[in-house]
Amino acid sequence: MDKVALITGGARGIGRAIVENLSRDHQIAFTWLATEPSAELKQCSTLSVQSDLRENGEPARVIQKVISRFGRLDAIVNNAGLVRSTPKDTFVAEDHTAILNLNLLAPAALLAAALPHLNTGASIVSISSMNATLPPRDAATYGASKAALNLWTRAMAKELGPAGIRVNAVAPGAINIPEAPRSDDLTEIFVKDTALGRIGTPEEIAKVVRFLVSDDAGFITGEVLSVTGGYRL
Repeated sequence: MDKVALITGGARGIGRAIVENLSRDHQIAFTWLATEPSAELKQCSTLSVQSDLRENGEPARVIQKVISRFGRLDAIVNNAGLVRSTPKDTFVAEDHTAILNLNLLAPAALLAAALPHLNTGASIVSISSMNATLPPRDAATYGASKAALNLWTRAMAKELGPAGIRVNAVAPGAINIPEAPRSDDLTEIFVKDTALGRIGTPEEIAKVVRFLVSDDAGFITGEVLSVTGGYRL
C-alpha cells in the first residue's frame, strides 16, 4: 500500500515541486489557499483542500479529511509559510500574528491532530529558511518564526523518537520560484554570495524532502538540513 503524504501550501513553488516528486510513490493530499491548483497538479494528488491554516480548527479539519479519504497518514510536509515585512519603526500586530500562526503554530496544530494516526516510521518535515540564522532586514518576525520552527523540530524529534516518528526540517537558500521570480539585480546579489554560483530550484528542495521522508533517512531526526548551495560560506 502506498504511503500517504500531506503537503501544506502545495499549489505553487517549493510545495508544488514536493507534491509532484512524492506523487511518484505516495498517495498525496495537499492544501492551498489563494493559488488555484492547476489541472496537471490535481492529477498528482487524490485530495486537495483549500484551507487557511491560520484559522482555529483548520489544521484539525484538514487532518480529518486526509484520514477520512485514506485511513492513514505517513508523512506531513509543513511547507505553507508567510513572509511579510515587519519593519522596526512600526508595529502592526496582525502582521506579526499572521506570520507566527502559519509558520510556527500551524505545524504544531497539524501534528497534534495527526498524532493519533501516526505510526512508527512516520515522518514530519518542515520547510524552514536560512533566515532562521541570517536575520532578514525588515522581516525579523519571519526569521524568528523560522528559528522557533527549528527549535520545535528538535523538540518534537526528542519527544516523538520513542514512538519511532522522525521530525526534521529543510532550510533552503535562495530558490528561484517560477511564479514569483526575483529581479535580476537581487538574483545577482544571491549568486555572488553562493559558493555554487547560482540559486536553487524548487525541485532540488523536493529531492531533499523525498530523502528525509524515506526509509533511507531512517536514522535521521531532529536535524535542520541547510540546502543553500553554500550561501555565505
